[in-house]
Amino acid sequence: MARKIPFADYTEQVAIKHRRLSFNDAAKIWSSSDRKIQIRPGDVYHILQPYITPRFLEQFKAVVPLALYLVLFQLLFLRQGIEGSWAVTGGLLAVILGLMLFMEGLKLGLMPLGGSMGESLPTHSPLAIVLGVVFLLGIGVTFAEPAIGALKTAGSIVSPERTPLLFDLLNRHSQTLVLIVGMGVGLAAVLGTLRFVYNWSLKPLIYASVLPCLVLTGYAHFDEQRADIIGLAWDSGAVTTGPVTVPLVLALGIGVARAVGRGSSSLSGFGIVTLASLFPISGVLLLGLFVEPVSTPLGHAAEARWFELSPVNELLAALRAIVPLVLFLLLVMKFIVKKQIRHRGLIAYGVLLCVLGLGVFNLGLSYGLAELGNQSGGVLPAAFAQVRAVPTSPIYHYSLGILIVVFFAWFLGFGATLAEPALNALGLTVETLTNGAFPKRLLMWAVAFGVACGIALGVVKLIYALPLSYFLIPGYLILVLLTVFSTEEFVNVAWDSAGVTTGPITVPLVLAMGLGLGETVLAREGFGVLALASLFPIGSVLTCGLYIRWRTARSQEVFVHG
Repeated sequence: MARKIPFADYTEQVAIKHRRLSFNDAAKIWSSSDRKIQIRPGDVYHILQPYITPRFLEQFKAVVPLALYLVLFQLLFLRQGIEGSWAVTGGLLAVILGLMLFMEGLKLGLMPLGGSMGESLPTHSPLAIVLGVVFLLGIGVTFAEPAIGALKTAGSIVSPERTPLLFDLLNRHSQTLVLIVGMGVGLAAVLGTLRFVYNWSLKPLIYASVLPCLVLTGYAHFDEQRADIIGLAWDSGAVTTGPVTVPLVLALGIGVARAVGRGSSSLSGFGIVTLASLFPISGVLLLGLFVEPVSTPLGHAAEARWFELSPVNELLAALRAIVPLVLFLLLVMKFIVKKQIRHRGLIAYGVLLCVLGLGVFNLGLSYGLAELGNQSGGVLPAAFAQVRAVPTSPIYHYSLGILIVVFFAWFLGFGATLAEPALNALGLTVETLTNGAFPKRLLMWAVAFGVACGIALGVVKLIYALPLSYFLIPGYLILVLLTVFSTEEFVNVAWDSAGVTTGPITVPLVLAMGLGLGETVLAREGFGVLALASLFPIGSVLTCGLYIRWRTARSQEVFVHG
């Protein structure tokens, strides 16, 4: 059995190795009576480097390729530089560091608490209490989602003159908006947990969730003021399914399923992501029915936004998002589960990393990702139309310029989706559950192709100022029809695949790009690109599933008769 090396001894070994001490000097260190050593800054680097580097590179690979793609396209095709390039670069670095800290803190602090509660709560409490905890957890995790800050950042881009109701929801009622989205996630988590307990099919739940969304969308379409919030409502569904919501809610739902003896099903874990994407849509549309817009001077909004962007306020906002969720988990563990919390120091360290990471990420989001996406969206129309900020516009012939912009959006969606780690994990799971009938590569390409088509169509929708409901209502009716003819396995995979494509990097970037593009082409609002990016992958995966089912049936028929 290998001897465990104490941390102090390990630091001595590192110091010896990297300072290249002589044998006599090393012997003096090891033989000293007090065993005190002096660690230089270089030794600290060599100790921490193996721990920090892979975590930094993971976020670096997610952020930098997309940012470089936008910058190179703007430089080479649109012949425009990046305004405030140093500020944008610093913002992108803050995004990388913030996500690195946040994801590590999530793994060390929040996930152990959520996993422990998911395993213990169902065995210590009746179902009613479990469902109440699940509902409150759904609200708490929504406030802690990194990408939820993108909705608040969007408030500084929206025009109060053209879309007063949308402006009010994103500024004056921003906290209420996030609360409504969180309540939608909470209700979805409750329904998903009941599905685990009673082994319900996902198909009827999809029909029951999609129908209110379409009815409310149709109603809002014919109301001139409330038509502006359709894109916001459908984009909100994409924002909710991020790295906090999905793992914590799933941990509790699957824990309930195992407690009642149904956790071994191959479908355990599927479904909650889908419902958590659909329920907030109805919630935001209903909120829009009860809010009356109040005009706000642009100067006041800009000053308020400038005040919000200070590092102290971003840190306080992170505290308000993380601390209530942690306190809620701790209270449930102490008074309901009545289980001692292990590794308290490590969990406290993880929570601290979450708070620091979320604060740094939100600051970088405003100065880096959102600014870069907004700039790119603002100069995109220069490819085919005259833009005041680009004196040489239009750069290309009208048709060629639009074609270039659409292909830019398509490749942006395709590349960003393939880079999502969650999609790779989903592909491995699906390949295992289907015994190789649905290969990981096929799923990833189907989802990426769907997202790319959705983002490209979203850009077309903004350029020509087409109503979003023209795409959503017939699109989801087609998805419902495909769902009717698909098997339960492929329905679960297809509808959940839309949720894994909207990560904390893709959401702010695409959202800001759409808003910037919409502002430049004078569209009433720039939302809806994320909604279409979630619509198309569901259809592409369902279509692949029907093809695989047909091919398998045909192979069996040939085998029997051949």
